[in-house]
Amino acid sequence: MINLDEYYHSYLADKEKKFCIDGVYESVISYGYHCDGSDITGHYVLTDNYRLVYDRSGVFKYKEKWSSG
Repeated sequence: MINLDEYYHSYLADKEKKFCIDGVYESVISYGYHCDGSDITGHYVLTDNYRLVYDRSGVFKYKEKWSSG
């Protein structure tokens, strides 16, 4: 299993560090694991405008628009 803190904590600690998504720089708001009800199936990263979804191996699957407000 991927240690999410190892990969993404620095994005929360350093507000100048951002993801570049389609040429736009996005701050990371949170990250976590997602499951199907009985097993962890992967993880997500929540940015200002997107929810990025990865599989259990850390391979990007898709992004979806997201808004906090």
